[in-house]
Amino acid sequence: MAGHVHPNNEAPAGETPTASVDLASPHQLQCMEIIGGNQAARMAIDAPGLDIWLDSRPLAGNVGGDIHYFSACGSGRVTRLAIADVSGHGPSMDDIAKALRALMRKHINLLDQTHFAQALNREFGERAQDDYFATVLLATYFSPTDHLIICNGGHPRPVWFSRRLDRWQFLDPGTPDKGPSIRQEKTKYRLAPVANLPLGVIEPTDYHQFAVKLEPDDLVVFYTDALIEAANAQNRQLGEAGLLRVVSQLQPCEPRDFAELLIARVDQWRDGVQREDDQTVIVMHHNGSDAPKMTVGQAAKTMAKVFGLMRV
Repeated sequence: MAGHVHPNNEAPAGETPTASVDLASPHQLQCMEIIGGNQAARMAIDAPGLDIWLDSRPLAGNVGGDIHYFSACGSGRVTRLAIADVSGHGPSMDDIAKALRALMRKHINLLDQTHFAQALNREFGERAQDDYFATVLLATYFSPTDHLIICNGGHPRPVWFSRRLDRWQFLDPGTPDKGPSIRQEKTKYRLAPVANLPLGVIEPTDYHQFAVKLEPDDLVVFYTDALIEAANAQNRQLGEAGLLRVVSQLQPCEPRDFAELLIARVDQWRDGVQREDDQTVIVMHHNGSDAPKMTVGQAAKTMAKVFGLMRV
């Protein structure tokens, strides 16, 4: 859902009033569905292969400059997350949230995220007169191969717990344990010094993507910079090293429990100092399940959405 929660909790077709979801009942992400927005939200989401927990807290009021969206493709095999941190707060962010949703809908069935990122950059470039820019991270999970594909436009790096390696590490193109195609992608990074900038800074900008193969019980944590910029009474920021230290001290567990433990530890670091920015944390747990097979009726309904005969 873009922008505010709809009156009476009624959302247009294909949208869910995120802030009003029953926390005890995870939302089952359906084919061709898009949910999210820039409002306060705490909710669980189920998707093929994934258990997800979202905790988004605007600095003031119910809406802010952190924007989150989740989508599922027509076949149910592709689950996408977009998390953006816009240089602004409050209701003025609604138009940007709606633009992001529209672009997410346009690219909902595409595995390659680079064109999506370029389209977002153009959108923010057109808003240059408003002095808006944003960091954005796009993450696509492809359930047939268990790959998580990342395209990062200046956003804080996710942290990944590898069950096989039994360790936490930042998720970026230099992360160990990637296949040959990813090593080729690293070469692109070395040859493209202006790639992957925040949105709206330089137009055009190239955006690249890389992938990791997830295994059962892996965790990936996405967040906005309120976490690493959390300052204590001595005005020391937690930073990336501090965040990695915090997550490494926590026992990997269910997404909701882990997110709440992480937020509590960050608040302990602040030691009573109020945060100064919107804060969003998304924890993704890989459970390894496959996309369910579609009935004939479901397939027909999905195709109607793909071709625009039904609203997404």
